[in-house]
Amino acid sequence: LKAALAGAGHALEAVTEKELEQLAATEHPQGIVAVIEPPRWTLADLKPGPRAPVLVLDAVQDPGNVGTMVRSAFALGAAGVLALPGTAEITNPKTLRATMGGWFRLPYVALDEPALETWAAAASVRLLVAAMDGAPPERSRGQAVAIVVGNEGGGTRPSLDRWAHGRIGIPLRAGAESLNVGIAAGILLYEVTRE
Repeated sequence: LKAALAGAGHALEAVTEKELEQLAATEHPQGIVAVIEPPRWTLADLKPGPRAPVLVLDAVQDPGNVGTMVRSAFALGAAGVLALPGTAEITNPKTLRATMGGWFRLPYVALDEPALETWAAAASVRLLVAAMDGAPPERSRGQAVAIVVGNEGGGTRPSLDRWAHGRIGIPLRAGAESLNVGIAAGILLYEVTRE
């Protein structure tokens, strides 16, 4: 790794074990810390399509959940992730680790609800809100979709129902109260992207 980085012209600096512990955000660092320029994604970077949905996070607060969903969205072919206010910061070390590199490969844009509504209309994207009473997801009919998943305790903001195109959900067996938001997002993304 050192040879590859040096060969690519990147500056390397050796540090002591104590310095590494101070720089790293984990208890047991893996021996390397990288300083990088983060990606600067915009809405123009999203290219939604029938098999490339957009995942919208509505005030998802847990950094691990946010990172897991970015990782899943990348792996399942999503066009990108949009984050509404109240969502954990993508640059939080726990969030960033949980993306497993997904943030560096998948557009991720923070925006407010009016900007989301404007973007969805301009991009001809059907917005579907995940809800306990939502209908099971259907295969795409040629139109791009955006799936909104909500806050771990409160769900999605009610104002989305005013302009969303529908509600989707995952049928659960009797007695099961709910799923973790990260798990639910992965299932919904899989269902709308598979052939």
